[in-house]
Amino acid sequence: MPVLNRFLSSEFGRRLKVSEELLPTSVWTLSTYQQRTFTLELPELIKLVKLLWKSKHNLQGPKRRGVFENEDALSNIPGDGRVRGPTGVLSERRGSFPFIDFRLLNTTAHSGEIGTKKKVKRLLSFQRYFHASRLLRGIIPQTSLHLLDEDYLGQAAHMLSKVGTWNFDIFLFDRLTNGNSLVTLLCHLFNSHGLIHHFQLDMVKLYRFLVMVQEDYHSQNPYHNAVHAADVTQAMHCYLKEPKLSRYLTPLDIFLGLMAAAAHDVDHPGVNQPFLIKTKHHLASLYQNVSVLENHHWRSTVGMLRESGLLSHLPTETTQDIEQQLGSLILATDISRQNEFLGHFKSHLDSNDLSLEDAEHRHFMLQIALKCADICNPCRVWEMSKQWSERVCEEFYRQGDLESKFDLEVSPLCNQQIDTIPGIQIGFMTYIVEPLFEEWSRFTDNSALSEVMMSHLRKNKARWRHLRHKQHHREEDSSSLSLNEGVEGGGP
Repeated sequence: MPVLNRFLSSEFGRRLKVSEELLPTSVWTLSTYQQRTFTLELPELIKLVKLLWKSKHNLQGPKRRGVFENEDALSNIPGDGRVRGPTGVLSERRGSFPFIDFRLLNTTAHSGEIGTKKKVKRLLSFQRYFHASRLLRGIIPQTSLHLLDEDYLGQAAHMLSKVGTWNFDIFLFDRLTNGNSLVTLLCHLFNSHGLIHHFQLDMVKLYRFLVMVQEDYHSQNPYHNAVHAADVTQAMHCYLKEPKLSRYLTPLDIFLGLMAAAAHDVDHPGVNQPFLIKTKHHLASLYQNVSVLENHHWRSTVGMLRESGLLSHLPTETTQDIEQQLGSLILATDISRQNEFLGHFKSHLDSNDLSLEDAEHRHFMLQIALKCADICNPCRVWEMSKQWSERVCEEFYRQGDLESKFDLEVSPLCNQQIDTIPGIQIGFMTYIVEPLFEEWSRFTDNSALSEVMMSHLRKNKARWRHLRHKQHHREEDSSSLSLNEGVEGGGP
């Protein structure tokens, strides 16, 4: 094929030192040769992606910046309209809440909700109000292609060999990958599950899409950032391997599960839905106060899928089905729907009517698995669980500080003077985590992984109770000391 010939004859192709017969179908896919799977280890896979990206950019020739082949399709994305701002501006990973325009919030509080479609499109998301849209920019040559720092490549690859274990340290992995844990993890999982070959995915488009997803998470968020997305994706991978579930899953099920896990919180602003509603934010108006953040995560994911062209080679019906199923999975992570899903899950288990040969029942179990992965932090080993707990509470407290600063009522769990980390975590474990994971254990017939998770959950809850007890004693001692000092100071 012309692209393959030009690649192999280029400087990059000669440097790679592969012959044309090793890549018989497409330069962009992992294919088979004489019925044998063409498999690349992580270092070779990364090297191939780098060289393909460079060669594709060099061989394409001049192209008008800011135009994609699917431009018309992008203009029809429902819900989150995106603005075509000035092109060529590098995106950055950022926290959302410092960029919320409270002048806009204050004016809309008096003038009513944003009424025109034009304004909704112009104010798509927090950071895009201040930064030019990344859509329709084309490939930016300055973008770094180094997935891994060379010094840590071996250690990261060794960790990936154990990615299916529950004690996988996502914080260490993120450091070893130089902040690219989500991209690196998904490249590995897509390859190991055979999804690249099965769906004939263009490696450059895949890498482009994953980078877009990773960069649309905000690193300034203590909790809802790309590391959280990578952690949820790794947990989802573990759940997809559960024997009770894995033997029924199709490649499409695995693809949807991993994609939804990776993108389930993309472009999260670092504040919750009640905050958006009470400030009359445009996203709350756009989605009519229903699953506001989850709808935004889904629509943003659809936009990036279309922009990257990752699925452009698939039939339209297939891509539409994938987009809708991704939406159903991401919307299931809305914590306000917890009792709804838990009730259905219990009902299925009580009546023993789950038939995983049925596509609808498999999809329901993917929803449950994603919900478990999203809140599995209390089921991790103490060192990681404690760090996640501190991060999510820090994000709550930041929202509370924002609300105080702008004379808004402080949301529950967001008042640092009242809501302690041990108290928040004990309540979260008792009312949210334990009920769901008890049913998950019942579904898996108390699998080895379920037993490990429930053991960690019980131990972590006991440690938080111990810390809360110590905290109460310190407060009582401090109060007694203050009282005694007051009495002594007020003597005759």
